[in-house]
Amino acid sequence: MALVRSGHAGIVSALGITQIIGYGTLYYSFSILAPQIAADLSISLEQVFAVFSLSLFVGGLSATVIGRQMDKVGAATVLTIGSVLSALTLVLCAWSPSVAIFAVGIILLEVSSGMVQYQAAFAALVESDPKTASRNITYLTLIGGFASTIFWPISAALLDVLTWREIYVLFAALNLLLCMPLHFWIMSQGKAIRVQGVQQAREHVVGAIPFEKRRKAMLIVSAAFAILGFTLASILAHMVPMLGTLGLGTAAVVIGALFGPAQVASRLINMVFGSRLSPPMLAVISAALMVGGIVILGITGSSLAGAVAFAICLGLGSGINSIAQGSLPLYLFGSEGYGAVTGKMAAARLAAGAAAPFAFAAAMGQFGIEMSLFATAALGAVGIVAFASVAAWTRRDAVVEAEA
Repeated sequence: MALVRSGHAGIVSALGITQIIGYGTLYYSFSILAPQIAADLSISLEQVFAVFSLSLFVGGLSATVIGRQMDKVGAATVLTIGSVLSALTLVLCAWSPSVAIFAVGIILLEVSSGMVQYQAAFAALVESDPKTASRNITYLTLIGGFASTIFWPISAALLDVLTWREIYVLFAALNLLLCMPLHFWIMSQGKAIRVQGVQQAREHVVGAIPFEKRRKAMLIVSAAFAILGFTLASILAHMVPMLGTLGLGTAAVVIGALFGPAQVASRLINMVFGSRLSPPMLAVISAALMVGGIVILGITGSSLAGAVAFAICLGLGSGINSIAQGSLPLYLFGSEGYGAVTGKMAAARLAAGAAAPFAFAAAMGQFGIEMSLFATAALGAVGIVAFASVAAWTRRDAVVEAEA
């Protein structure tokens, strides 16, 4: 058993490295490189982000297919293939001689991102050992939370010496030469375990939701994640300029920078104390923190203390939400078919998130920042209610089962 536990620690560590690189090179770097991309392709910055939003939408739609393939061939296999595809699509983007080819490259890049980021990594941990997966998901998100902290400054520093095209080639090399071998090693570890017969000895996780109620629960949870994904994406896309418009000036950048450390802090707190809370309650807390932070900003406006409280609450809620995205489906629906379940949820969440920046920008232009914040918070409150209903549902079923 010691060897098994050691193997799990190695898998979590390897996935932690690949998640930092995967999110850093395929997602967080884009906002830093976007101005130079726009200038090089002779298009506006808004058009560059429009292409990015389209890619997020298509990537969201592909999550369902990717999820089914993870159940069919194994998440580690999907991760390995995804690393190769990520490298190839980064090279395609770097080479693109026209806006059309660049758009195709970015869309394919977002599809390949779905094969190497949290959705697939969580499924790989469930495959490795369903019983310890929830705890390992927390460890993984703690490591992955440093992606923005590492790759925002790295991308900015590289722009001083390289073009965006050269940076994408460098990022392609990281995915191919570092992430792909680590994913291949995880895949080989899984095959070795199956050969040794360990996999059969492990217990599968049985979902808390009875089979006949799963369709309804799936719809509620998917809608809740989509609503919170829309809420979070709306705010994150406009956080720094919005804070500046509210009158916080240069402090807006510093306040926005609190979001990343708050995400990591929430995952560290959950790692220490989270075992006392069920995944449905974690989801409720994450949603309440995000909505509470938005309400605080709407009420306090240009207050520095209010803005700091907003950024910290939003970061704490977002950090816990990432954990809930992996642990809640496992808790509710079990380990069988985990990839397909999380794929459907990711599709709803990512598709909603892709539309959020445009919707929130339009709302601010029409109704102002404060009203837009309150409207977004009201929408997020619907997500809180949805998660709370599922939490109450599972508690009732547990009581009935205990009495029986």
